[in-house]
Amino acid sequence: MQNGPAARPTGAPNLANLIWTTADEVLRGDYKPHQYGSVILPFTVMRRLDCVLEPTKKAVLAALDKHHKSGIDVAYFFEKAAGGLKFWNTSRFDFNLLVADPDGVKKNAINYVGGFSESIRDIFEYYKVVELINDLASKNLLFLVVKKFASVNLHPDVVNNADMGQVFEELIRRFSESSNETAGEHYTPRDAIRLMVEVLFATDEDATLRKESRIVTLYDPTAGTGGMLSISEEHLKLFNDSIIVRPYGQELNPETYAICKADMLIKGQDISKIVLGNTLSNDAFSNERFDYMLSNPPYGVDWKKGKDEVETEHKRLGFKGRFGPGLPRISDGQMLFLLHLISKMHAKGKETSRIAIVMNGSPLFTGAAGSGESEIRRFVIENDLLEAIIGLPTEMFYNTGIATYVWILSNNKENRRKRKVQLIDATAIFKPMRRSLGNKRRYFDKDDIAEITRLYGDFKETETCKILANETFGYQTILVDRPLRLNFQLSPERLSRLEDEPSLTKNGIDIGELKETLGSIGPEKIFKSRSDFLNVFDSVLRTAGLTLNRPQYKTVWQCLSERDETAEVCIDGKGKPEADSELRDTENVPLGEDEETYFKRNVLPYMPDAWTDSEKTRIGYEIPFARYFYKYVPPRSLKAIDSDLDEVTSELVRALQNVRIEY
Repeated sequence: MQNGPAARPTGAPNLANLIWTTADEVLRGDYKPHQYGSVILPFTVMRRLDCVLEPTKKAVLAALDKHHKSGIDVAYFFEKAAGGLKFWNTSRFDFNLLVADPDGVKKNAINYVGGFSESIRDIFEYYKVVELINDLASKNLLFLVVKKFASVNLHPDVVNNADMGQVFEELIRRFSESSNETAGEHYTPRDAIRLMVEVLFATDEDATLRKESRIVTLYDPTAGTGGMLSISEEHLKLFNDSIIVRPYGQELNPETYAICKADMLIKGQDISKIVLGNTLSNDAFSNERFDYMLSNPPYGVDWKKGKDEVETEHKRLGFKGRFGPGLPRISDGQMLFLLHLISKMHAKGKETSRIAIVMNGSPLFTGAAGSGESEIRRFVIENDLLEAIIGLPTEMFYNTGIATYVWILSNNKENRRKRKVQLIDATAIFKPMRRSLGNKRRYFDKDDIAEITRLYGDFKETETCKILANETFGYQTILVDRPLRLNFQLSPERLSRLEDEPSLTKNGIDIGELKETLGSIGPEKIFKSRSDFLNVFDSVLRTAGLTLNRPQYKTVWQCLSERDETAEVCIDGKGKPEADSELRDTENVPLGEDEETYFKRNVLPYMPDAWTDSEKTRIGYEIPFARYFYKYVPPRSLKAIDSDLDEVTSELVRALQNVRIEY
């Protein structure tokens, strides 16, 4: 099959399978399966570009012949010859001509790659295509690979941009599985993206997006292959074909960045807005603000690589930077991406910004009051940015079967949504897949997406939709202390504890002499008052002429003490009861309720000697999503359980009656 019209494979996964198996026929033996991706991905990108450029190839070469000796910048003429595309290839070769010269395929292929314009050349540098060509040639595989890919027609008229994106992502998934990598770090299933897009634009479509030639900025800080940007643009263009879409993206992985950049080039987008790099440590768009933002940050992945830069920004800039509200634990950085996106919103009261970000369950509740995670939730909710959270079915993503949630945020809520958060339980809305793809065994069809979007848009309480005031998620953590009560005794067992204390043994204290001196108090006597014991203790030390510094003094009496609820309360230097750290506890008081009233009602009746200090109270926020949709299922009755047991017992008896024992 040559580069003319071709029968279109039925679906992107089938085309991806065709490309994979085609390459497998050639690579097997010389390359291991986990190495296939390093060959298949760059050649698929190259073939896609080759097909896109084929109709204008002659015009570009004509422009080259006419202007290459003129000494002027010929980029304008190449762009014009390429039909307005921002990239071209000035090599005389394409895939068909490479196949036509088997003996010169290595030299010609290198010439072909070198013919790509500067705007796209780095794509092949990230894939190390020249080194790959040399390696394939050394194994006598280069011609076979080129021939196989030349037989696959990837022109946009045959494989549209949306399907091509899915082809790349399916190839990445297979590559990741075979090399034990995490496919989900690279892309998000298209059905999940379509849900995010539908909800993201649901409230704005009629009001603002119908305007003629409206300019809309899109942003994805974890762009992957560009799926979220592509589907968002597709959605907007279908709604209003006069909309001017300007996508921005940043991606950490060089190979997926290369795919994203190639896709944007083919669509005629400004590729200077698609950047390679670590979003957290090096924000490529520090001065930009965006209309719509989407992201699927990695779950449960540490942020050690950007730790120094993130912590420095947090401390130096505070709320003037991205991470002012707080930092999550180092083992999970997804909430940093949430803060990053919020920092990209337009100022309140000006233009509207909306965010759709998918995260796992951890950001809902991880972290106690005062922790980085809780402070981030507090910032989001108290600033009335959180519109809705949608609980997705498990087994929706390729690399994990865990529960995931889409957070929708806005800096300009509708009046009916102000000071409220909508929770949507969509965990039962899905279709089972006929064949699983990695961990993905479920998907959304159009009806599922429409149903979830309707629940969001209706904004009404149902079994699967809860609408709660912002304050519902807040609480006050009060510290509950109880007094320290100790008894003291000079028993051999307690005196022996002194021998295990480095602060005594390593500082010239004669433990034997100390034990003998203290032993004079008598092993039987039990002191239930610390002040009484210390008076005797001080007297004995003075009589023996022993001197202890402050830490040593405290270490000795602690070794001789044990907790005793019948003992007197220990009093500190200010005459106040001393708190027992082992009895310290916390209580979470609903936000808005008087903590003293709560304490008197819920704590004092059970612990009359307890007290709390309002200065140590911390405000916390959590979103116990599952609690609001919990349905109580009563246990089976004992009668029913007994009946089942009787039936099983009867079956066992009948079976044993048929057993014959032979001797």
